[in-house]
Amino acid sequence: MSDFDDSDAFEAAAAPVPLSQRAMAARPAPYLDGLNDAQRAAVEALDGPVLLLAGAGTGKTRALTTRIAHLLTLGKARPGQILAVTFTNKAAREMKDRIGRLLGEMVEGMPWLGTFHSVSVKILRRHAELVGDATLHLKPSFTILDTDDQIRLMKQLIAAENIDEKRWPARQLAGLIDGWKNRCLTPANLPRGEERAFDGWGGKLYADYQRRLLELNAVDFGDLLMHCVTIFQAHPDVLQQWQDRFRYILVDEYQDTNVAQYMWLRLLAKAHRNICCVGDDDQSIYGWRGAEVGNILRFETDFPGAQVIRLEQNYRSTPHILAAASGLIAANKGRLGKTLWTDATGGEPVRLIGHWDSEAEARWIGEEIEAFQGGHRHSIGRRSLNDIAILVRASHQMRAFEDRFMTIGLPYRVIGGPRFYERQEIRDAMAYFRLAVSPSDDLAFERIVNVPKRGLGDKAVQTIQREARDRGLSLLEGAASVVATQGIGGKGGAALRQFTESMGRWHADVLDSRVNHVELAERILDESGYTAMWQNDKNPDAPGRLDNLKELIKALEEFENLQGFLEHVALVMDNDSGEQAEQVSIMTLHAAKGLEYPIVFLPGWEDGLFPSQRSMDESGMKGLEEERRLAYVGITRAEELATITFAGNRRMYGQWQSSLPSRFIDELPEGHVEVLTPPGLYGGGYGAAAAFATSSMHDRAAKVDVYNSPGWKRMQERSAARAQPVHRTPVIIDAEPAARFAVGDRVFHQKFGNGTVMGIAEDTLTVEFPTGFKTIKAGYVQPASGASTDDVPF
Repeated sequence: MSDFDDSDAFEAAAAPVPLSQRAMAARPAPYLDGLNDAQRAAVEALDGPVLLLAGAGTGKTRALTTRIAHLLTLGKARPGQILAVTFTNKAAREMKDRIGRLLGEMVEGMPWLGTFHSVSVKILRRHAELVGDATLHLKPSFTILDTDDQIRLMKQLIAAENIDEKRWPARQLAGLIDGWKNRCLTPANLPRGEERAFDGWGGKLYADYQRRLLELNAVDFGDLLMHCVTIFQAHPDVLQQWQDRFRYILVDEYQDTNVAQYMWLRLLAKAHRNICCVGDDDQSIYGWRGAEVGNILRFETDFPGAQVIRLEQNYRSTPHILAAASGLIAANKGRLGKTLWTDATGGEPVRLIGHWDSEAEARWIGEEIEAFQGGHRHSIGRRSLNDIAILVRASHQMRAFEDRFMTIGLPYRVIGGPRFYERQEIRDAMAYFRLAVSPSDDLAFERIVNVPKRGLGDKAVQTIQREARDRGLSLLEGAASVVATQGIGGKGGAALRQFTESMGRWHADVLDSRVNHVELAERILDESGYTAMWQNDKNPDAPGRLDNLKELIKALEEFENLQGFLEHVALVMDNDSGEQAEQVSIMTLHAAKGLEYPIVFLPGWEDGLFPSQRSMDESGMKGLEEERRLAYVGITRAEELATITFAGNRRMYGQWQSSLPSRFIDELPEGHVEVLTPPGLYGGGYGAAAAFATSSMHDRAAKVDVYNSPGWKRMQERSAARAQPVHRTPVIIDAEPAARFAVGDRVFHQKFGNGTVMGIAEDTLTVEFPTGFKTIKAGYVQPASGASTDDVPF
């Protein structure tokens, strides 16, 4: 690692101010109007390191984009000398749009405003030859592999070492390698203890994987940053070029950076030290994917003399919501500290209500949403369904709401579903385009060589692979060689010849700048027979797949060439659903980051579910604090009304379990919470949740007025009618559930369907499903004969 000694090389030599800069500084700056004092201080503190500690809803994006506008207006830097990075393409587009509205055409000259990955791929393409060695190195035309291709490549490597892929799946290896890359650990500097991971094969498979990527002239997402960092560290002259280029660096969502992104930024900022990091340590919720909250916590140590500016005035939420969120997050020890406030007055307290079970929870929330839609809540008024969101801790919680909403006909959308570019027909088409652009892309070749069917069986494919391996060729070249020597005959050989010749023709057209890339893409799909395959398909989903292919061709019109489009898809993976009707939004708390809704429901606040028992078991106090930050994020998504709910009993993996209210509930400030739980809900002493009856919140619930709504009255009537829980007695999952099964038993799993038990180890089963072998906890499956699709909430 490079030495980050901040004591030298940072003193900027005094120099006269250029005339152009003095002239530009004299121009008016209307964009500064309307900024509050803290925002203006953040905009005007241009030189030296600055940490903008921005709470939820405090206008950080406005401050960040105005700061860029101020740099350009004062002539402190040209557009190409400003590096502005964020995490999502949506955020990058929003920054560009806002700067464009402030300064007009100048935003078009900002090539270095984008995501970490989109900026890194531009840098890497300029220095690709520095990755690898003299015999094998990366080329500027490298391909960026998606997750599906990475998994297929790792499966090949695992099989080559005769490792049991059922016990050591490729996805596990992919997660391991991605974690190493997020920490900038190459195969050469992998710690000795970690290289023995994956049953002792981790280090070797990692090295083999990186070598195979070079052979394919490919990289994965983790490589984009890691390769840049290793180039900067090994080639100081290259680093100096980029340091000289980027006079000012701005970073959004700094609390979400991982080690690789942190090192990338520190290396680039070392020369000028003009770096402004915007973030909120209280919203660092992505530790499970490598984010290090410590990066923002030690900013002042990394950059001595840094200014820390706090944005605390909130423009989104009511005082009650802010007070509840601030009171909750104050329990975290690892934070820099800030207190959100607002000039707004009034508003509803945060509502808290407990329910007998998760189904009652879903029913009540459904009735509340109907009441808001109908305008029956006078303090809130009539609301569109688009104004309402349900934020859950775990995706399996969604099922109860989806079932309920389908029953009552309430329109909803699940945010974070399958994406457009992950669909089968789109992946196939993209593989054709990738192979036309990069004939050495063996993964693309393997996907499409027999799609549509060309009469090539496994034996024919093995022949191609053997020829390519023996002669050191790509699979496409190997296929051409096999055809030339008539290694594959008959119908399959003729079809393979046509395929290789067509691919050669398409590759030549890709390189010909006179050929329209949109027409070429359409021609590739037509001439390959892929479009006809779906036209002749009689399945009811075939017309939809053809529509998706048409949408894909349409998307190409926005790009200059096929390579640019492929790079965009690999980096973006956005899905524009185009849905316009009113719908309630359902999503996980992690997916809700950066969003806001007037009305927010936060169900499932029960210990073990939220905070997650797994997070606490795996990460201890660190995991608990991240869970608390996640709760803070959830509450601050609400603009006008936040409702927290919990259930005394919840069906988990086919069994009813009693639960205690989340420990986070008792950390909420009582003066800003209205308890709606009906008295006596736990008074009968049913289940472990009866302990809540002694809490202060329950005492307050006994004194509140009856909540006067049709849904509440119906729930009260149902509660009175069932004084004893006759039909649902809470039970605990068996301590040794595997004892119920034997090898050869037929079992049912909600996601994977029916399967056969092939092995038993303590409480874990190895089950063969139609999709393959799965290792599953025994409590997650049922005997096939008694299975019901209503039993497991996935």
